[in-house]
Amino acid sequence: MSDHIRRLLNSGKVYHMNFEYSGEEIELAIIETIKANEVTECYIRPIAYYGYGKMGVNPLPNKVSLGIALWHWDEYLSQSPGEQGVKAIISSWVKIDTRSLPVLAKSTANYANSALARIEAIKSGVEEAILLNHNGMVAEGTAENVFIVSNNTLMTPPVTAGALDGITRSAILEIAKNNGIEFRICDISREQLYVADEVFLSGTAAEIKAVTEIDRIRISDGRMGNVTLKLQTAYRDIVHGRNKIYGRWLTYIK
Repeated sequence: MSDHIRRLLNSGKVYHMNFEYSGEEIELAIIETIKANEVTECYIRPIAYYGYGKMGVNPLPNKVSLGIALWHWDEYLSQSPGEQGVKAIISSWVKIDTRSLPVLAKSTANYANSALARIEAIKSGVEEAILLNHNGMVAEGTAENVFIVSNNTLMTPPVTAGALDGITRSAILEIAKNNGIEFRICDISREQLYVADEVFLSGTAAEIKAVTEIDRIRISDGRMGNVTLKLQTAYRDIVHGRNKIYGRWLTYIK
């Protein structure tokens, strides 16, 4: 069973959702959906929800339904010519924490917080926003984990800072370890973003994207850094099946 399916089941558990299907059955259904649509490349989004039944804030009497959507998704965050990277702002919206909603569950409710931050970014003329938590520390992007490189050390916030326990995040940390890149999981302040040697975002849709400007402050020389490029190249080789060492991360359709 893949990590994505395991996270789906664990997220449902937090919300008291009783699935009718096992993780293996869900994974098989995703594969069959891809085959039926005859696509060669797509983004996949399984979604579980309390379906038709009693109205109100108590969903427990209702059946848990499961849908599988897939579509061709153009690049989630643009990467300008010459790998200049995306521009971002620090959002005025604070990242929700576990006192409000379970942030480790990948829930659509959490994305209302993200949507407001992304709208704020777009209306400010940039592509992305980075959210801080209630303690003023970096949490995550609107749909990505945040990494910085400082003095040749890779750093990313802990999940206790409000960051999603991202699957791509975990993959990056393993790639870094195997390539001798020193890394730390630690709190990151707003100011550390500004003075970092490199900043990048990671996620299933975004993959690995450099951030070269935050709040109109240029990050380093304003170009993708060497560590980001090394990790991005390695990650793309893995997801396209060009690195057999990480073959266990892939689910083959045929």
